[in-house]
Amino acid sequence: MNVWEKFKQNDGLRRTFVLLVICFALFLIREIISLILLTFILTYLITRLVSVIHKKVKLPRKIIAIGLYGMIVIFLYFALTIYVPKLVNQTFAMIESLFAFYQKPMDDNSLLEWVSQNISFKEIKDQLTSGVKVVFDYISSIGSMGMTFVMSFVLSFFFSIEEEWVKSFSKLFLTSKISWFSQDVAYLGKKFVNTFGVVIEAQFMIAVVNTALTTLGLYVMGFPQLLSLALMIFIFSLIPVAGVIISCIPLALLGYTVGGIQDVIYVLIMIGIIHMLESYLLNPKLMSSKTDLPVFYIFVILMFSEKFFGVWGLVIGIPVFVFLLDLLEVKAKETHKLPLRLKKE
Repeated sequence: MNVWEKFKQNDGLRRTFVLLVICFALFLIREIISLILLTFILTYLITRLVSVIHKKVKLPRKIIAIGLYGMIVIFLYFALTIYVPKLVNQTFAMIESLFAFYQKPMDDNSLLEWVSQNISFKEIKDQLTSGVKVVFDYISSIGSMGMTFVMSFVLSFFFSIEEEWVKSFSKLFLTSKISWFSQDVAYLGKKFVNTFGVVIEAQFMIAVVNTALTTLGLYVMGFPQLLSLALMIFIFSLIPVAGVIISCIPLALLGYTVGGIQDVIYVLIMIGIIHMLESYLLNPKLMSSKTDLPVFYIFVILMFSEKFFGVWGLVIGIPVFVFLLDLLEVKAKETHKLPLRLKKE
């Protein structure tokens, strides 16, 4: 038996090699990693929802998928035409109010008087100018992300309506000349999909709790249009950890129009408390209950994955770690419940 045959018969070594090849390929195409991950997330969520609906409503999966995507398009249309213009108007109104405030800074409030005396208008203008540059940078990044979302949406749509065909065509590789490689890719992919789905479920539960708490706080502060705000908060909360922080921007702008700086401060305090609740209680506890990982491990994984992969690291960090545990045959569900026994001398 030659070396090549021994390699193909060694499952552990062969799958390790395939995993390294996949990691290297992802490194080469890292510039479109957002497109890949977003396509995966959209496809996974839609196909899961199609499966749930298909069990209750005896309609072809293709018809259900087309209906779901049509509803998403309608929702996005109303969101972009109704809420985006309001947000833009509120943003410009806030910028104008800031300029008006610093041009006439004197007030009966001693704190505002102290600020105006110790901070020159030139410094403020420079800071606002740099802030405007940052805003334009964010706008350009949002445009790029919007294009990525559109492409991911289209790709996931075609996968969903051709799911059976895609699966049957992909199975042809399992009997090709590279069948050993294709089988290992399918093996690794199935394990990753299963672990990723667990994290999506946990994040959905976190989003529900965050939405309920934030909406309750906004109701106490007298915010209008709570239903639309709750929907926006829920969408942002689907982004692990960072979603709560991102929601600060529109909520702070709305708070300024409702009750001025005082409500902005209240909103930021409320968001900060909810963010700490998610980071130190909800996220670790729900994640660990779904993946059977200690809370300490959850914190360490989220910290390092965010450091190396940015926001996407918060999405893929836990699934990748559980995926590696599965490959290494570390049975977390069995080991973490065992009592510690000291060896008798």
